[in-house]
Order: sequence, then C-alpha cells, then structure tokens
Amino acid sequence: MTEASSTESGTHALDLVLLTGMSGAGRSTAARALEDLGWFVIDNMPPSLLRGAIDLAHRSTDVYKVAVVLDARGGSFFTTVSKSIEALTAAGELLRIVYLEASDDSLVRRFESSRRPHPLQRGERIVDGLAREREILGPIRNEADVVIDTTNLNVHELRRKIETLFESPVTESLRVVVMSFGFKYGLPIDADMVADVRFLPNPYWDEALRPLNGQDDPVSRDVLERPGASDFLDHYEALVEVVREGYLREGKRFVTIAIGCTGGKHRSVAMVEALCARLRANSVDAVALHRDLGRE
Repeated sequence: MTEASSTESGTHALDLVLLTGMSGAGRSTAARALEDLGWFVIDNMPPSLLRGAIDLAHRSTDVYKVAVVLDARGGSFFTTVSKSIEALTAAGELLRIVYLEASDDSLVRRFESSRRPHPLQRGERIVDGLAREREILGPIRNEADVVIDTTNLNVHELRRKIETLFESPVTESLRVVVMSFGFKYGLPIDADMVADVRFLPNPYWDEALRPLNGQDDPVSRDVLERPGASDFLDHYEALVEVVREGYLREGKRFVTIAIGCTGGKHRSVAMVEALCARLRANSVDAVALHRDLGRE
C-alpha cells in the first residue's frame, strides 16, 4: 500500500507484519532484514500495547509498513495475542503473521554456542525452556500466514527468504513461493504443499550435466522434455488456480509449494523455475526459492 491510500480522517492504511516464533530461531535476523527493506520495526511489543502503536503508525506521515516483533519472554502477554489479532483483523488491517521455527536440537546448539540461557529456562535445562515456549506460542503458530523453518538456514539464507517474501508491497493477492529442495537434506516443514519429482530421470548421471544445475538451459531442457514433466506442471498450475480463491477467502496470503528431488540441484530446480514462469504468466504473484542449491 502507498500514500495514495490515505483517508479523509488524516490516517492512512498500513501493511502490518507480526513477527514471532521460537527464541534462537532468527527473529532478530528477520527483523533486521525487514528494516533494511524499509519496514518500521517495533521490537518486543507487548500485545496489550499493539492497538495503540498501530493507531499511532496510522497517523504518522512517513510510516506505511510496520513489523512488530513478539516473543514469549512475557509469558502472560500471549494470553491477549488472539484478542489483539482479532481486533486488528476486525478493524480491516492488512495483517500477516510470520512464525520462525527450528528443531530443538538446532536451538539447543545455538543457545549453547552463545552461552546464553533460554529466556524461559528458569534454572532448568534449555529443552525445558523450549517446551514452555512452544506451548505458549502454539496458538499463534496455528494462525501464522508463513512458517519459516530455520533449522538448516544460516543468517544469509534467512535474510534472502524474508526478502523473497517482502521485497515488494504486501497486497490482497496471493503470493506463491515455489521452493526447490533435496530430500536428502530433509523435508521442509514450512511448506503448505510438497511434491516429489524423483519420478523424472536424474541429470546427475549424465556427466555433461552433473556440474550444472536446473537453472542452466541444458539441464532445464533435459528435465522439462522428459515424459510426465509437462503433465506435472499442468496439474500444479491448475491446483494453484483451484486453491487460490479459497486461500484468499480464509485470509491466507502466502503459500509455499515445495518441489523436491534427491539433492535439490537439478530436477526440482528446473521444475520450480518452470512452474513459477507459468504462474506469473497467469497473473499469479510467484517467486522461486532454492533451499538446497549449492549445498552439495
């Protein structure tokens, strides 16, 4: 939204993101990425103060995109989160919830390496603090528009993912992130749909194609000309069209489709690029993301 959406009352519309998730999962990195994209970031805002802060932002002359970082350190604050979200939605706010997730093993390693206790640890083990936090955050995780699993992401990869989601203005249309991945690196838990293209022959076994990836023309042609590739793309293009209006009616503005092959280098990358091109040609706001490209 832009300044053109100002109202007669002297207030203007906002793009609003609530950024939350597990401690150690990358909230600070995500917040800095949003700030670099021009978002006004409010860190550790108690939900009880959220409505007032948003009202002030509406009256600001230079704030049009606001990201509010919420965490569970206050514990009891999260008893009011659902009501705050309901009130904002009822007021017509363009609200998106981004939740950062990671495995317990990964979070424990991060806390141990930083030599800092978990904020809800209370003198016990780190995993006890994580368990309390997951319980507190459970309801808001269920309401999230986007869940980002940072278990296997470094800070640069997380920044790129945030940039992919928010580098252009948030609108009332559906944004589809089509992500390639390698099954050998694990399933992406932040995907809304997961597809497997290992039914296609693997270019890895062609020595001329092995060092290339699915963004290179020789690999792309090899994958897309295989029997079944075009049918797969036809079906997924049609599936997005089927679910698009339903997602929008339910208030969901972000959808992640994950397409996997063995290593996330050849087949899945080529198919993601092709599906994105098709969706964009059909006026769908689609972006490509390659989770595991370059990991081999």
